[in-house]
Amino acid sequence: MTDLAPQPAVSQAPAPDTSSTARVDRAGLQVAPELAAFVEEEALPGTGVAPETFWAGFAALIGELGPRNAALLERRAELQAKIDAWHVEHQGKAHDRKAYKSFLEEIGYLLPEGGDFTIETEGVDPEIASVPGPQLVVPITNARFALNAANARWGSLYDCFYGTDTMGGPPPKGGYDRGRGARVVARARVFLDEAFPLAGTSHADARRYHVQGGALLVDDLPLLQPEKFVGHRGDPRAPSAVLLRNNGLNVELVFDRAHVIGSRDQAGLADVRLESAVSAIMDCEDSVACVDAEDKVVAYRDWLGLMKGDLADTFEKDGRSMTRTLNPDLEFTAPDGREIAVKGRALMLVRNVGHLMTNPAVLDKEGAEVFEGLMDALVTTLIAMHDLRKTEGPRNSVTGSVYVVKPKMHGPEEVAFADETFTRVEEILGLPRHTVKLGVMDEERRTSVNLKECIRAAKHRIVFINTGFLDRTGDEIHTSMEIGPVSRKDFIKRKGWITAYENQNVDIGLECGFSGRAQIGKGMWAMPDRMAAMLEAKIEHPKAGANCAWVPSPTAATLHAMHYHKVDVFAVQAALAKGGRRAYVDALLEIPLASFRAWTPEQIRREVENNAQGILGYVVRWIDQGVGCSKVPDINDIGLMEDRATCRISAQHIANWLRHGVVGKDEVMAIMRRMAEVVDRQNSGDGGYRPMAPSFDGVAFQAACDLVFEGAAQPSGYTEPILHARRRQFKTEAA
Repeated sequence: MTDLAPQPAVSQAPAPDTSSTARVDRAGLQVAPELAAFVEEEALPGTGVAPETFWAGFAALIGELGPRNAALLERRAELQAKIDAWHVEHQGKAHDRKAYKSFLEEIGYLLPEGGDFTIETEGVDPEIASVPGPQLVVPITNARFALNAANARWGSLYDCFYGTDTMGGPPPKGGYDRGRGARVVARARVFLDEAFPLAGTSHADARRYHVQGGALLVDDLPLLQPEKFVGHRGDPRAPSAVLLRNNGLNVELVFDRAHVIGSRDQAGLADVRLESAVSAIMDCEDSVACVDAEDKVVAYRDWLGLMKGDLADTFEKDGRSMTRTLNPDLEFTAPDGREIAVKGRALMLVRNVGHLMTNPAVLDKEGAEVFEGLMDALVTTLIAMHDLRKTEGPRNSVTGSVYVVKPKMHGPEEVAFADETFTRVEEILGLPRHTVKLGVMDEERRTSVNLKECIRAAKHRIVFINTGFLDRTGDEIHTSMEIGPVSRKDFIKRKGWITAYENQNVDIGLECGFSGRAQIGKGMWAMPDRMAAMLEAKIEHPKAGANCAWVPSPTAATLHAMHYHKVDVFAVQAALAKGGRRAYVDALLEIPLASFRAWTPEQIRREVENNAQGILGYVVRWIDQGVGCSKVPDINDIGLMEDRATCRISAQHIANWLRHGVVGKDEVMAIMRRMAEVVDRQNSGDGGYRPMAPSFDGVAFQAACDLVFEGAAQPSGYTEPILHARRRQFKTEAA
């Protein structure tokens, strides 16, 4: 770019097709050859589904449900146009909440709430129904990360304390620090005393753990709650491991007097391992950059490896070649002498894309890209059949279920459409009705204000609702784009609608019978290097009645697991259920308008800089490197987890301020350029990084500008149309 005017956005025009041009015909569909080969040579064998059955079913799915998918998107646009017009008509007037609510009811945005009911989902695995705990979300296109997430079912508390700032500062560089190690051991003993108290002594003073008569004795003294002893491994007189259980979560004490830690421990305790990420979402959506058949095959192949159990990844670490595979189950001897197995991997869910996007991996009979959500539904469920058909070895679902998280749905109609989609998928693949269990993300306002009806629309297969503050805020800004300037982002977080939103999600979930049957979730901790702060703050999630909450890493999962030992989530849910709802729709409809607009030029500049830097730091990796989620240094060089949801907020925020003249286009462009230079400096150590400055004419910088200057025109404010188009452009030019 050579002037301050942004380049035209490419989001409204067809993006370059980076899939193979020599397509193959399958039941009238034009399929990229790499996808056809993957399905026929890798995914289908072993499922019992014939290729002709699969492709005929795929074509029928697209032909029957594709037009209805498009109609749902048209309905979104129609409602948004009416809301925009209402806000334009009422600009400059005091916001009339009663009139606004009535208007939303009149246009069918806000629907009547029906009578009480209880969800009827059956065949749910314990990790979803009865074991509260942390949940990881990981990009499926990174095999190493996916394996880490699956294996994060277990984590070393010693390692997590030692290697993070939870001990009062970062770990020392160089060799092992014995002083820090001693403090770690002492702190872990405090945790054991709290979760597994002993009769008459402390774990800190213990010299011997042994099993006698089916009971665990510590220096010949029992646990105050003997039933918390679950099993052991090795000689009962000197076991190599002891398994304990509290609030449904397991803890393994590992004994090894030859170990560097165990050799200096009076009881020989070498490690305390916590059951951590009991579930993990393998993400095909917000944390990946899948824009064509090549990308989709990478995602699908990794999911296939996880479902078959043979995914492996070889990489270099500390100068050594390492290969990572899925962990096996753990074996113990129960108190009654039986041999028992405990799962060694997180229960894996797969997050499909939402209803909006299409993908050139497959073209319909008219030559148009098919809806990616329909493709994901069929292909990811097909792949999961490899787990369902296992007759031996570790399984993902012991109840014979497939778990799909569906994001970015707007209201009950769209949830009902997702439910019908999976019914059709089950018919195509010959699966029993409701084999596929559905997770509904409560992250769009039309879903939030109609949540009970959204749950009702999938009551036979729903297993999960989860608040998504980031996308929810992005949708809030876009929905109310025309009424006026919104508050600064830090002040938006303090608005009353957010607390109402979080409370209502829990309360309605409990009303609908989720406790003991499905997950009620909370959102992500976005600062992976600030574990001390997370340990202080994130206990509020189980205290709020959430039986799962998202974490950004296996380390965070282990530390967050401690909160579920301190809080009996089901007891909290039982108490909340007696109290009724704490929030109602009126509170959720509060618009985060700026109540005080006398901002100084410095305040405006800093707000826009913060947004712009976050957008650029994320987008440059998305476009140039195909990285959909990463730890991006913010303007203060604090690493934050960024994905499309965080990008959506920042882009919509600037777009809103541009719309209402808080800041001008020239000023925003100047800030974008300055922040591009900051991002370039922050990435100077990355050999594969392409600087945006000083030319500012690269595809990544153009994409970031599109998100800002064309943000108000994007459907629901989503970033995907622009990012996908620009990424395809980059891939085409790079090829």
